[in-house]
Amino acid sequence: MSMTDAQILERYAREPAPLLPVLHAFHDRDGYLSEEALRVVADGLRIPIADLFGTVTFYHHFSRKPGGLHGKRVCTGPVCCRKGARELARSLGAETMPCSGRCDDPIPVLEGHTTLIGNTVSDLVHKPSPLPAPNPGGYQECVFAGIREEGRAGLAGYRKGGGYRALEKALAENDPEGLIRTVTESKLAGRGGAGFPTGRKWQAVRDAPGEPKTIICNADEGEPGCFKDRAIMDYDPHALIEGMALAAFATGATRGFIYLRYEYPETNDILAAAIGEAEAAGYLGDHFKLYLRRGAGAYICGEEGSLINSLEGKHPFPRNRPPFPVTHGFEDKPTVVNNVETLVSVPPILRHGAAWYRDLGLGEHAGTKIISLSGDVARPGNYEAPFGLPLHTLLHDWAGGPAVEGGTIQAVTMAGLSGGFLAGDDLNVTLDEPCIRARGSFLGAGGIMVFDSSRDMMAIAAEAMHFFAEESCGKCFPCRIGTQRLTERLTGAAGPRDKTAWLDEVADLGSTMKAVSACGLGIAAPLITESLVRYFPERIEQHCAS
Repeated sequence: MSMTDAQILERYAREPAPLLPVLHAFHDRDGYLSEEALRVVADGLRIPIADLFGTVTFYHHFSRKPGGLHGKRVCTGPVCCRKGARELARSLGAETMPCSGRCDDPIPVLEGHTTLIGNTVSDLVHKPSPLPAPNPGGYQECVFAGIREEGRAGLAGYRKGGGYRALEKALAENDPEGLIRTVTESKLAGRGGAGFPTGRKWQAVRDAPGEPKTIICNADEGEPGCFKDRAIMDYDPHALIEGMALAAFATGATRGFIYLRYEYPETNDILAAAIGEAEAAGYLGDHFKLYLRRGAGAYICGEEGSLINSLEGKHPFPRNRPPFPVTHGFEDKPTVVNNVETLVSVPPILRHGAAWYRDLGLGEHAGTKIISLSGDVARPGNYEAPFGLPLHTLLHDWAGGPAVEGGTIQAVTMAGLSGGFLAGDDLNVTLDEPCIRARGSFLGAGGIMVFDSSRDMMAIAAEAMHFFAEESCGKCFPCRIGTQRLTERLTGAAGPRDKTAWLDEVADLGSTMKAVSACGLGIAAPLITESLVRYFPERIEQHCAS
């Protein structure tokens, strides 16, 4: 039986961060968000109707038309476009959506709350997330260790593999400072892209005045080419829950949120079931309450300030910093924001020790990094690699080299799209931030898309910049206007035809964006054009001459 307006509001209004679940409940019930529903929500949650309308229309997946929820939406991310996504969308008469995080198994089509996979209308089927690929190098894993065991997703399977022992030990010893010290000594740093030391962040929240404190898991994995967090949550959801509970114990937080991207509907169900299991088993209780909040489709919500604003029911613009979330986060209280991979690394670190984790890396590098590998490569998928592993080893020895026999790898993207391209001699890097940053890029969240010699890198760069232009939140004009202007230059829709003038103008746009954009989107987008200029000058010459 469908819930009434009053029942929906009663169900969620007493919880923190009620707006998103209330909107989803109305949207699921009616198939869209009607004018009447928005007025009910505005009145019930005391939000000005104009503010609510602006917030709702910012997200991709809240339909304002009847039946909008039930239509098909086809992913047109960079990898899926190479596999015929636009043709599939035309065949289905479907809407398109940005990259939906199934680059290892294209092409995803969302229909309601179901993900279908296929390259043509006739072969669309529902199937689970692919399992992570076994580590071909024989290196010891941290996050993926044991994840391929049967029944791992359930509580019994997780406990059989040592799950929740770290939490039980921490609660018994009652030494949060010691826990933070172990995490600090492990050198675990944020795996979502920023790379901030995890122990330092937790200590800052523990030391900050203000209650209640909050743990937020950033599971809004919206970067094109990144799909590692989906695999972790699908096959090891209790590892995430344990990691969040440990973070809460260490910092004194009493509430937590998993902010999950909209495009993972099956993952949403898996997490909801796992949270219920953990609560029933007593791993979550009065001392720490965990809530699952599903986004509605907005790349910018992967930025922590935008994510917090989204949770609070505000327009999801990035926040000015300082102050930082560790002192003024959710509801202006001390808040930890960590991504999925970071949090699930904590339980095994506490079980095996800081030195064990440090020694997983190669040379002076500590720990492991999950790389989401996709595109023109024989064996796409998620690979947990030690920091310092040569990129060549990953691409050729682990993933089988180019997808087409006899082909060559022309370029790869780094950090999804945000790190721009690597090509030529710079493909001889190792997988660690110092080495990759020395080439003008960064590893970030670990998404790598591979493009063979048959691909037009100018067209790929234009698609990438168009994505950034579409996903720019519009808060600051350097990003809002700069991404549009760079897209026009890359497509030839506007701008000078003289090569020198073109290069000068693109460089000027990029340097302005990097200097004064409000968040990482505007700072990272110019890496697309910078790397295109660096590696493919002859293609730019052709572009300007055409």
